[in-house]
Amino acid sequence: MTPLTLTALIFGSMLAMMAVRVPIAVSMFCAGALGYVVQTGWLPFANFLNTQAFARFASYDLSVIPLFILMGHFATKGGISKALFEFAAAVMGRFKGGLAMASLLACASFGAISGSSVATAATITSVALPEMRRHGYSGRLSTGVLAAGGTLGIQLPPSIVLVIYAILTEQNISKLFAAAIVPGLIAMVGYMIAVAIYVRVVPGQAPELEETPPPLTLRALLGVAPIVGIFALVFGGIYGGLFTPTEGAAVGATTTFLTALGKGEMTWAKFKDCFYGTAASAAMIFFIFIGADLMNSALALTQVPNQLAGVVGGWGLSPLIVVVAILLFYVLLGAVMDELSMLLLTIPIFFPIVMGLDFGMPKESVAIWFGIMVLMTVGFGLIAPPVGLNVYIVNGMAKGVPMGETYRGVTPFLISDVLRTMLFLFFPIIPLWLVQFVG
Repeated sequence: MTPLTLTALIFGSMLAMMAVRVPIAVSMFCAGALGYVVQTGWLPFANFLNTQAFARFASYDLSVIPLFILMGHFATKGGISKALFEFAAAVMGRFKGGLAMASLLACASFGAISGSSVATAATITSVALPEMRRHGYSGRLSTGVLAAGGTLGIQLPPSIVLVIYAILTEQNISKLFAAAIVPGLIAMVGYMIAVAIYVRVVPGQAPELEETPPPLTLRALLGVAPIVGIFALVFGGIYGGLFTPTEGAAVGATTTFLTALGKGEMTWAKFKDCFYGTAASAAMIFFIFIGADLMNSALALTQVPNQLAGVVGGWGLSPLIVVVAILLFYVLLGAVMDELSMLLLTIPIFFPIVMGLDFGMPKESVAIWFGIMVLMTVGFGLIAPPVGLNVYIVNGMAKGVPMGETYRGVTPFLISDVLRTMLFLFFPIIPLWLVQFVG
């Protein structure tokens, strides 16, 4: 069996299992095991599995993942989302489409302490959707805004996607977080501009200006003060050199818990749910890690990824053309896979290809910039048809809104995503600007 045929067999078996709804982690594990055993036999495979599992999970860097997930669960259960939306509505309620813009602002703020797209979409939807519907917003705009706003949960630090990218590529987590701040804020502003244009171009999607917009009260300001404090403490401490990202995640989880406790929202049942949810999410991510490690090792044995890198390098294509092709592949892959699985499966293949190209920048800058480009594309996949995980989550919470309406609702934000991705593709200095201030 030729290496190319074996590679096709590995990928084909994985896709076949996914087609019959086998979990992605199991699909990658089984496909990788098949490819590994065919090439080396059973005993080398068993030995690899024994050593690889320990080597992967003994890494101290991996502890940052469950800690940031726990921080997000505490924020979700702690009533923080309601205070964020009330403040955002008071700030943005004076504009046409203001509650939709307020939802985006709340999503960005909540994402800055949760790091999860799904958690951001589900949590802010539970608070903002009833208010938007009550004020006369269409189901299309309401669900479209919340599905797109949920992607801000991974586009701003502490993004779990960026943490995993940093681990896979051995990059500095703090620098990747710094690189994500400006693109994340641009994403939020771009979404708000999309709302402002959409409600003026398409009539009947949002009410006219509120006659009595929510007042910006001292209570609203005090409601978001703890959130601002948590963000300042965690990221101020990380960039100030007081603690590492892993220690910062622990500090963030602790202060978020204390904030929820102080608000009177954290019951014993919710406390247990936070840890159960964290354990389930972390176990899922770590299982995907093992499946991806096994599959990537089987592919590495075929030498096809290295040959592919050499072939691409020998084509003499513009580096930007290569990156565009990779990003388009991610868009297609997003139709059948979640963002974590995509990263774990493809980064070991695509990262060496990108690092072998000459962009006229230091290699570390290329690695960080490529990480941000991948992050933007992963966010696109979360709301693009035919799957769009965020679309399914938000639509499932919006009773009576057809799925087609939600897909139409995310269209303006997909256009914004494309324009923003092109901006960062041609002007990498934008995401890299803050990195220069991180030691």
